[in-house]
Amino acid sequence: MPPIKQRIEHTNHELIKIQDEIRDFFGWNLSDDLHSTEKLLYTVDNSNVNSWKISNREKNLFDIIERMNSTDKKIVIVGAAVTSLEIIKILKNNNFLVLADGAGAVFSTLDDELEKEAWSRSLCVISDGDGGSGLTKAIQKKIPLILHAHGDNILSWTKVIDYILSSDIEMKIVLTHQLPKKIDGMYNFGGFTDGDRAVCFVHSIGVPKERIVMIGTRTDIVGKWSGITDKELKLSKLKWMEKVLQIIEINY
Repeated sequence: MPPIKQRIEHTNHELIKIQDEIRDFFGWNLSDDLHSTEKLLYTVDNSNVNSWKISNREKNLFDIIERMNSTDKKIVIVGAAVTSLEIIKILKNNNFLVLADGAGAVFSTLDDELEKEAWSRSLCVISDGDGGSGLTKAIQKKIPLILHAHGDNILSWTKVIDYILSSDIEMKIVLTHQLPKKIDGMYNFGGFTDGDRAVCFVHSIGVPKERIVMIGTRTDIVGKWSGITDKELKLSKLKWMEKVLQIIEINY
């Protein structure tokens, strides 16, 4: 297996730089991001789960990269404002899905056959741990989890890890962070919210912009399938998501 770093395109520096701008805007401390990152890495590395060892996490990422790049189908980023009609349309075209946190909850509105199809086409879920029932369902379905650490989500990712371990679910995970330095065993693909971070992830592993589609992405409302959130803060965050997407030149 080639080293992962050789399989990942160079991440646009602007996608990393804007993370500093976002921290400054909200008054968040880099030290808090570092603390959450180090704690998540330590927790996973010392979990005694074989598939969570650093070499196996790298393989997990390699498998996702291979699956995404083995097709010419669209890679559809599913956001929290998605509707069942949008999902049905996507499934008719046999496209693959990348779920932003709890967006997979929309699958429960489909009939049993379509719901099964939707989960089978879900390549991974991008999450910082607060996706509610949709995230829980994705974990139960063993959808590979790209789990993110940032300054104020230690409780969220701890609950996710504890749930996986207590439920004895064989879960493939990859760890991400938002620090401006390299962290062995974790990745920073750029971006900010789960939705735009999903785009950054997909694009950085070699999927061209022409194959990336976003559905259920809104900056004017909080999506129905969002987890527990502060509405005003969330809307402010979504404006930054818009700026990230402009850097990559992705329409939504």
